Amino acid sequence: MRRSTPTHAALLLLGFALLAPAPAAAQPQIDSQYGPLPVFELHSGFWINLHHTLYLQARQSRDGRGGPSGTSAPTRRTASERLAWDAAVSYYQANYADKDLLFNTELILLKNQLADFEGCDELSGTKQKMCDAGLPAKLTKILEAAAPVYRAHEWPGHDRANRIWIAGVAPLVREKGLGLAERLAEVYQARWPKEKIRVDVTANANWAGAYTTLDPLRVTISSTDPRNQGSAALEVLFHEASHGIAEPVQQAIIRECRQREKAIPRDLWHALMFYTTGEVIKPVFSAQNGDAQDAQYTPYAIRERLYQRGWDDYLTLLKRFWQPYLDGKASFDDAIARMVSAL
Repeated sequence: MRRSTPTHAALLLLGFALLAPAPAAAQPQIDSQYGPLPVFELHSGFWINLHHTLYLQARQSRDGRGGPSGTSAPTRRTASERLAWDAAVSYYQANYADKDLLFNTELILLKNQLADFEGCDELSGTKQKMCDAGLPAKLTKILEAAAPVYRAHEWPGHDRANRIWIAGVAPLVREKGLGLAERLAEVYQARWPKEKIRVDVTANANWAGAYTTLDPLRVTISSTDPRNQGSAALEVLFHEASHGIAEPVQQAIIRECRQREKAIPRDLWHALMFYTTGEVIKPVFSAQNGDAQDAQYTPYAIRERLYQRGWDDYLTLLKRFWQPYLDGKASFDDAIARMVSAL
């Protein structure tokens, strides 16, 4: 069951920004070759933000770091508020702090469920039956006890930061997203999902600042992470969304490796995604401003030195074999085959 509050959600259609209370405001545009282009739903939801804040503080407490989360300054809580909050952090430390937000099935399901109930003031269904999220009783009690504390202190700043981020990325998607979406679909030889892509904007995400889970495809992006600001917000958004269309690359790499009896390289497909989004976004940014703007934009993976963290060899392969494909000088199959052959 999904509920959303109009003030906490924005529907963003490529080419058009919709601050829409209507549940189905517009139909996705259709690309004649690759099918529907993506429609993003950008949300600043209370429960999912509370969840990520508790998760972060639990990990900080586990590691002996503590301190405020996100953009929140230290707050003065009452004794009862401290008791409720500390109990929630302790519960998260005991049950979730050692689990990964991206790979742990329990946390993925919990994230999705909390996002679906963002329009509810409760999770137990005590006041409204439709707001029974079906969570374990202990967790429900913990979250409902922590909710007033979070709402009184961290949430106003977190929600403000989320809304500012959404307001900043919306014009970028409206102005430049259509061409970027078309190009990425062409590169990956795939169709964008027909369903809207939900993007949960949270003050805190995971260690990477953003992550994507599949089935259903959902993106979580931190609004406060310095890596996700300005023009980079558009690249991060489309990199994460591309997890929904990049499977042909991963499958092609696996197929070539098996045919050549080679070990499947860890993260080559992910490095390729970072490289592709960065290279594709440069001409999109230069379309209205000439080559100078293109030269000024540094792709995320270069700026954050991802290749220096064990992907140096991948970057060499991508420049040598994948870039010609992006330039229209090689086929998809040839590019993949030559990369794998050179491993």
